[in-house]
Amino acid sequence: MTDSASPQQSPAVTGLILSGGGARAAYQVGVLAAIAELLPEGAENPFPVIVGTSAGAINAVGLACGALSFTGAVERLTQVWKGFRTGQVYRADWPGVFSQAFKFLGHSLLGLGKREPVALLDSTPLRYLLERELDLSGIAAAVRRRNLRAVAVTAFGYESGQAVTFYQGRATIDPWLRHRRIGVPTRLQIEHLLASSAIPLLFRPVKILREYFGDGAVRQQAPISPALHLGANRVLVIGVSGNPTVGGANEQVAAYRTGQPPSLAQVGIHLLNSTFIDSLEGDIELLHRINFLSALVPEEARRATLGLAPVDVLLISPSRPLDEIAAQYRHELPRALRLFLRGPGATKASGAGVLSYLLFEPGYCNALIELGYRDAMEKRAEIARFLGMEDWSL
Repeated sequence: MTDSASPQQSPAVTGLILSGGGARAAYQVGVLAAIAELLPEGAENPFPVIVGTSAGAINAVGLACGALSFTGAVERLTQVWKGFRTGQVYRADWPGVFSQAFKFLGHSLLGLGKREPVALLDSTPLRYLLERELDLSGIAAAVRRRNLRAVAVTAFGYESGQAVTFYQGRATIDPWLRHRRIGVPTRLQIEHLLASSAIPLLFRPVKILREYFGDGAVRQQAPISPALHLGANRVLVIGVSGNPTVGGANEQVAAYRTGQPPSLAQVGIHLLNSTFIDSLEGDIELLHRINFLSALVPEEARRATLGLAPVDVLLISPSRPLDEIAAQYRHELPRALRLFLRGPGATKASGAGVLSYLLFEPGYCNALIELGYRDAMEKRAEIARFLGMEDWSL
């Protein structure tokens, strides 16, 4: 359930929600590039609260590290995503793919090396990339100069079963405890990003203090809630679902009906979508309902009722199905990965949804960046209204 930290907050504090989705997060960079272009010259960071999950957590922290210059931070993110190669995120070479696969089978079937967690893919290169590209000291500097109120990333605790939001921000922000979700103040480190982006089975969980953590989208019941706890009272959500309209969705489903048993890739994409997409879309729907209910309650009662303060929300999400775009660029996947994923059916058109999460290659990432830029520009008037800057030159 989405809830706010206080019934009424003034002045307006804008939160940015960056959802998870592996390589799909390239779309977020395109949206951010459009916003940076629309901002007046010399404008400060328009998002005092930044919250991210999974790959969105990496983008969120990248923005927070450069919050003293929002435009510069977006440019650095764009440069990294435009030049992405799969090998920068996980090992995609022949020795790396097959040695990791044997480790996974030995661990899962034979019980070898149980003390060390393993996964299907070796994400060691991602650590090197983050250590090279991120200057985490920039977060404290931005908070100190009040260009940033807080930045947060969410990870899932495998033993506790809780969605834990690790946040760094002003000392006046109180931790929170809700059903299976808590907020913990900390100084963000690379481990928090690796944990938040550790897709179950695909990437190895990360130990933080005494518990192993994985992708924050797992069992994240209220993706928007952390931003509200951190002080936001309006949120811009950049989704990565790529779901077409209802009518288009029905036509697409009918087109793909073959009567054949589902491949492992088809099963996998439904599990991934339920993890990364469904909870966010459900939370947005719930937030709209709360706003509707809030409008029916007298203002005096609203002020005295926790959780009924209206929260303005703007959603920007792909106008095209990302599965279709991934299918167009599946040839870019390294050969070892193509062979590894051929059996489960991920290299076929019907299994391209899995590729949409794993295809960290320039063609695909640049296509998503361009799509995000165009989608945001289509909504530039709404973005201007939302951020309270209707005097932009549109």
